[in-house]
Amino acid sequence: MILEQYYIECLSHASYLIGDETTGRAIVVDPRRDITEYLDDAAKYGLTIEGVINTHLHADFVSGHLELVDAVGAWVGFGESAETEYPIRRLRHGEHVSLGTVDIEILSTPGHTWESISLLVRESPLAAPSAVLTGDSMFIGDVGRPDLANLGDGTNTDLARAMYRTVHETLLMLPDSVTVMPAHGAGSSCGKNLSSELTSTIGEQRRTNPSVQPMTEDAFVALVTDGQPAVPAYFSTDVALNKSNRALLDQGRHIPALSPTELRTGLAEGIRVLDARTPDDFAAGHVRGSINVGFDGRFAETGGMVADIGGRIALITYPGQQQDAAMRLARIGSDNVIGYLTVDTDGTFPDTLTDLVRTAPRTEVVALDSLLSADAITLIDIRNPGEREDGVIAGAQPIPLAQLRSHLDDLPQDKPIVVYCAGGWRSSVAASLLRADGIENVSDLVGGYNAWIESSSTSVDSQQLSSVTE
Repeated sequence: MILEQYYIECLSHASYLIGDETTGRAIVVDPRRDITEYLDDAAKYGLTIEGVINTHLHADFVSGHLELVDAVGAWVGFGESAETEYPIRRLRHGEHVSLGTVDIEILSTPGHTWESISLLVRESPLAAPSAVLTGDSMFIGDVGRPDLANLGDGTNTDLARAMYRTVHETLLMLPDSVTVMPAHGAGSSCGKNLSSELTSTIGEQRRTNPSVQPMTEDAFVALVTDGQPAVPAYFSTDVALNKSNRALLDQGRHIPALSPTELRTGLAEGIRVLDARTPDDFAAGHVRGSINVGFDGRFAETGGMVADIGGRIALITYPGQQQDAAMRLARIGSDNVIGYLTVDTDGTFPDTLTDLVRTAPRTEVVALDSLLSADAITLIDIRNPGEREDGVIAGAQPIPLAQLRSHLDDLPQDKPIVVYCAGGWRSSVAASLLRADGIENVSDLVGGYNAWIESSSTSVDSQQLSSVTE
């Protein structure tokens, strides 16, 4: 048996290649749109990809099943309640997909969505199960949230109750030795407490996963419906794309360089300009109207929060990052990147754009308390609900980054706005988004909540030390 995991940090997404060396037959599970890696590995192992299985209709990225159908003629499998515009193989609970010797048993595991399935993999039909590909049903350290994309009849509570049964009547009934291989890891919006570990075992999850501990069904429902990350608006768009006969991704596409004049024209026409440099470099100088979505963070998901799927986008990147940045956006369905402009780490823009270059206002932690005491600012906390449970800065208005665009008209503008996140990456996104959308008097808190807590602790420690000395 060949079982390969492919993990991309930008989306915290895991996909898989399952192959049978004896027959040369293989399937791909939960693929991304750029499929070259699967095809290359299949060729390396002497495998023919004959099928694609999606564990559910994904919300956070566009699956690559249609690209694989086009490339190798594969069939596409989903849980039996999935509805799509293209032909699918409906996979029912207890059904077996044979690759020859390697056997894959379908487990119906609703809860994240109604059509969710998991794949129980054996090296042969009579062997003990080796691994279970759980999709977004069981993660390492959590379970899938029930409120992302309610694709059928019923409520989020109904899905949460279905997840309770999935966990306790299906997944935890598997042997402790079975390897757990989910579709997402830490940072994904598909759950709230996902581990950075990429695999585990049923036994380890039984011992350590807070969401699968013995509890009543009502307690479980309360647990999984509370404190989830805000849902990015593009998720519903990606679900629709995954159900439809959408356009295929050109695997060899190459976005062109933009001249300064073309970038200026694009800005005048209202295209989104995403600046993928670090918050510090962006603050030191950027093109007016651009939004700072750093390449070193959750670039694709955050890009989907600030730019419409299908909308025209231009990129500003460091040299060598432009094509990868465009591909990351394509993974969530943003195919309309018209081109790029690169800026070296010295931050020098072309002379013909200098009239558009501005610095970004920033607020230092040491100044925050006095600003708040004087009621001189509006403070916006853009972290997710679960993050705020660990503490907040008093007086802050909570608006998660994923919901900020829908609250632009609600923001008071009678005084300067300061936005903060945990460490300063997302707040640069938020502040630049607000400025790009016409709210000018906005800054972000350097270092975010973490820096504020550290500063507060240092201040308290210094006061205690002074008191002891006196």
